[in-house]
Amino acid sequence: MTPITMVEGRRIPLSNLDKVLYPETGFTKGEVLHYYATVAGSLLAHIHNRPVSFLRYPDGPDGQLFFTKNPPPGTPAWVKTTPVPRSEDLSAEQVVIADLPSLMWAANLVVEFHTPQWPAGSPAVADRLIIDLDPGAPATVVECCAVALWLRERLAADGLYAYAKTSGSKGMHLAVPLEPTPSDRVSAYAKALAQEAERELPDLVLHRMAKALRPGKVFVDHSQNAAAKTTAAPYTLRARARQTVSAPVSWEEVGACHTPSDLVFLADDIPPRLERDGDLFGPLTDPDRAHRLPKKAGP
Repeated sequence: MTPITMVEGRRIPLSNLDKVLYPETGFTKGEVLHYYATVAGSLLAHIHNRPVSFLRYPDGPDGQLFFTKNPPPGTPAWVKTTPVPRSEDLSAEQVVIADLPSLMWAANLVVEFHTPQWPAGSPAVADRLIIDLDPGAPATVVECCAVALWLRERLAADGLYAYAKTSGSKGMHLAVPLEPTPSDRVSAYAKALAQEAERELPDLVLHRMAKALRPGKVFVDHSQNAAAKTTAAPYTLRARARQTVSAPVSWEEVGACHTPSDLVFLADDIPPRLERDGDLFGPLTDPDRAHRLPKKAGP
């Protein structure tokens, strides 16, 4: 029988707890669930009141992966959803992970958590800007750090403060808290920023995903600011060979990165980091930290 666990008064079936999801390390589904329960406070702060998309990998990263925005079949009635109209389905809804029970229900499905840059109820009105730094081999996260430091200073010149996190894969994400701004304006600003970075750092940066040009450079991906796009949430596990996490990092860590392993964090690394440093992405949830884009941004 599937064991039933009570989480804040909700009955949640937790299945296949001994199943190894990450064969390289032997990390099991039970350990995945324990990780999410341990970091729930910080993770929930960042996905709170946002429609969630899931990248599901129920048989581990080497098995079938599938991305879903619709609530999965069998979603309990107590799991919150929010309308997210799409051109192909004006009545579409998505899950909102509002509390620990819904987080553990979703984690039992074995998912990456992805969110848009806008909160529920305000489609296409962003409250953050995202820049995805994606290295083309032989470039690594080390080169991403060099680009991130340049972008940090450039954003600061516009009165914007950036926070960094690993992608949990090979690159980095920069996030900037904003006063509510139409997504098309944020997208236009991010694209102009990427183009400027390419002009200033031509040997290091690309602003277009031209595969022939990628080797040895960092693609500054501005496209995730489009209203329809999503980004891996802070503290989500990733479907990679090991149980890597999209982990917030300090700017001191970014500046001190000399090898790719310097910015690889596994599930067991995160609770001690939170204990020591707190939530380095915490300012993104503080409305007083949000600033407006400069007037020159966007149409």
